Amino acid sequence: MKIGMILDAPFPPDPRVENEAVSLVENGHEVFLFCLKYADEKASDTINGIQVKRYSSNTFEYKLSALAYTIPLYSVIMQKKIAKFIKETNIEALHIHDMRIAGAVYKVNVNFNLPVVLDLHDNIPEVMKLYPHLQKFPGKYLISPKKWKQKEEEFIKKANKVIAVSPEFIETLALRLPLEKDKLVLVPNTIRKTFFEDYIVNETIIKKYKSNFVILYLGDTHLRRGIQTAITALLKLKDTIPEIKLVIVGKNTSDIILRKQVKDLQLEQFVDFEGWQNVSLFQSYILASEICISPLHRNLQHDVAYANKIFQYMSLAKPLLVSDAIAQKKLVEKVACGLVHKERDSKDFSNKVLALYKSKPLRMELGESGRKFIQNEFSWEQTSEKLINLYNNMQH
Repeated sequence: MKIGMILDAPFPPDPRVENEAVSLVENGHEVFLFCLKYADEKASDTINGIQVKRYSSNTFEYKLSALAYTIPLYSVIMQKKIAKFIKETNIEALHIHDMRIAGAVYKVNVNFNLPVVLDLHDNIPEVMKLYPHLQKFPGKYLISPKKWKQKEEEFIKKANKVIAVSPEFIETLALRLPLEKDKLVLVPNTIRKTFFEDYIVNETIIKKYKSNFVILYLGDTHLRRGIQTAITALLKLKDTIPEIKLVIVGKNTSDIILRKQVKDLQLEQFVDFEGWQNVSLFQSYILASEICISPLHRNLQHDVAYANKIFQYMSLAKPLLVSDAIAQKKLVEKVACGLVHKERDSKDFSNKVLALYKSKPLRMELGESGRKFIQNEFSWEQTSEKLINLYNNMQH
């Protein structure tokens, strides 16, 4: 089948989009990917078998995307590009990645009447409430998460199938829209086996942390990810574990706040800000660590979504320490691959670190349990089967 994926961002990198597209290509489908370009990238490209078609965009259009459901200008601009894409590729189905561009796709599809798969990577109306620019003027008055929620429901009703990333997100959608329940398909953000089977160890990173007890955080460092909890916990932990080191691999514009916190608490020697690093180094950072963390703040988005990092941690047999955001708490308790702390509670966080520090057998047992789970039942190769079935059945 010729599948047209629609992404309103540049490509690469987008691991979820790439994983889905590659799996469909490997199963005999043709995948054309509509994406945007902000520089002079090639208009047409083939990446891992995905036929990528790039359409020019600019910062003004990007800013308009947040207003997609306030003023229709963004949708109007995108519609022309999408119509051109459908005509040029002769696709037989549309696969929309996230809902910002969904309105435009549905408008164009009135003329083509193709089956639509809506792929919700995030609970966007809830995530939006956390964006800094929505807390203040003018965003606060121009962008309404409530309106986005209504749109999300409208798009789900119009779609032939709806993909979501966690059982908790699917439950939420099924409660909100009981009549659409049969459309919902679970395709979680898991990792490919190559991540834990096919990598090169960077000896420099291993050596650098050889004499430390490393607590690792990988990924986006936005304040809602809870790293401040881990930093505060170091005040107490450094007395018991003088060799402790919090290693943060990732970045966000809010890093100045984290750096200031470290400085104010005089913890510079206990925290390494590594910034964003190439994905090929992730395995080495994980192997150099003793405990891997995901101290997310609780909110309606974090309660229904898994961060991909936890699967990366587990695949290399590291014990997790995660906050009690529902989806990750349930998973960690079910698999018995780590400990759970109360969100934003640095005292509870440090108690759990100490429990893991004091027992190497416990760390090894939890790590091994996580590794087995990823290898035997929760790698992308296994969890993508529902996506493949969805398209194989659509053809008939």
